[in-house]
Amino acid sequence: MINCLENLQKILEPYPWSYPVITVAALFVLAALVNWVTKKILVRGTHKIVKSLSLEGSAEQRSRLLLISRLANIIPLLVLTVGVTIVPGLPVPVLTLIRKVCSSGVLIVISLAVSEVLNLINMAYQRRPDADSKPIKGYLQVTKILVFVIAVVLIIANFLDRSPMILLSGIGAVAAVLMLIFQDTILSLVASIQLGSNDMVRVGDWIEMPSQNADGDVIDIALHTVKVQNWDKTITTLPIRKLITDSFKNWRGMTNAGGRRIMRSIYIDQKSIRFLEQKDIDHLKQFVILDEYLKEKQLELTDWNQRLAESGANPINSRRVTNLGTFRAYISQYLSHNPHIHKDMIAMVRQLQPGVTGIPLQVYCFTNDIRWVVYENIQADLFDHLLAIMPEFGLRVFQQCSDSSGFILPMANAPEVAQPKE
Repeated sequence: MINCLENLQKILEPYPWSYPVITVAALFVLAALVNWVTKKILVRGTHKIVKSLSLEGSAEQRSRLLLISRLANIIPLLVLTVGVTIVPGLPVPVLTLIRKVCSSGVLIVISLAVSEVLNLINMAYQRRPDADSKPIKGYLQVTKILVFVIAVVLIIANFLDRSPMILLSGIGAVAAVLMLIFQDTILSLVASIQLGSNDMVRVGDWIEMPSQNADGDVIDIALHTVKVQNWDKTITTLPIRKLITDSFKNWRGMTNAGGRRIMRSIYIDQKSIRFLEQKDIDHLKQFVILDEYLKEKQLELTDWNQRLAESGANPINSRRVTNLGTFRAYISQYLSHNPHIHKDMIAMVRQLQPGVTGIPLQVYCFTNDIRWVVYENIQADLFDHLLAIMPEFGLRVFQQCSDSSGFILPMANAPEVAQPKE
C-alpha cells in the first residue's frame, strides 16, 4: 500500500497539487465505504435481531435502532479526522478546516444520540404506574434544549479556537435577548413544574376548559403544549401555561369517587298542588315504599291536630298531607331503593324557588356508574318513571303552550269522540 502511494506520488510529481487532491478524495471514499459497512453490519444486523424477537413494531425498539444508527455516524468522521493528518502536502488551513468540521460533526452526532437516549428514558418511565400523574416529558425536553445549546457553544468555540468558558461568560451580556427568545419556553417550564408539583393535570384526565374549546381527555403533556382529545374526536392543543393562568374543570375527582351527579328538576304546575283526601291516601297506600312515610306522617298530624283541638283552635289550623310532599317522599324512597344510585353519597329531593315556570322539584343524587352512556341511561330511566308516576299523585308538569293550539293527535284504537253540533 505504501509502495503504491510512493509510485503514485512519483507519477504526479509534475502536478504537485494533484496528489493531495486525489488522496483527500480517496480518504472521503474510504470514509463513505466505512460508513456503509458499519451501517450494513451493525445497524442492519441489529434490525434483524429485533425483527426475530418480534419487537420491530415497538416505539422503544425503533428509538434504539435510531440511536445505534446515529452513533454509527461517528466512525466515518473519526476516519476523516485521523486520515487527513497523514496526507502529505495538504495545506494547513485545509487540514484545520477538515478537522474542525469533523469534530463539529461528532458533537452534533453525540447531541442527537443523547436526544434519543432521553427519548428512551421517557419511554421507560412511561411503564411506571405513576407515570401519568407525574410526567417527565417536559423536563426531558428542557434537557434536550440544554444539550443542543452546549453543542452549539462548543462548535462555535472550536471554529474560533477559543475556550468555551469565554463564550459562556459572554452569555450574561445577552441574557435579556435570550430571555426574550426563550420566554415561551421559560413560562412553559414554570407552568409544567407547577402542574406537576400540585398534581393538577394527568394524562387520561377529563378536563373542561370552555375558554379554549377543550372538553375531553388529556392525551399528552409536553413542555409547551397539552393535547386534549374532545368528545367529538377532535384534538385541541392548549398552551400549557393556560392551565395556570385560566380556570378549568378537572373531572378526576368524580372518577376517583366512583359516583356521577344527577341534578335535574321537574317543574310542577302550581295549580295541581292540593291537600290529600282520605281516599287519596288510601290509594297511595298501594305503593309499598310509601307505607312507612304515610304511617309516620299520619301519627304526626293526628297528634298535632289533637293538641290543636284541645287548645280550642279553629279546625282550619289543622295540618294535612299534600300531594307534593307525598311525591317528594316517594322520590326519596325510590332513590334509596334504586340499585343504580350510590348509597354512600348524598341523595335528596328539594324544592327550589317558584317561578313563572312552576315549582322546580330538584332531584340531587349520584349514580354508582360513571360511564357516560350508562349514566345517561340511569338518569333517563329515573325521570321517565317520575314523569309517568306523577298523575297518581294528582300532579301535573308545567309546560308552556306550543303552536299546536291544543290539538292532540288521537291514539290508535281510541274511541271516536262525538263532534258537537252546530
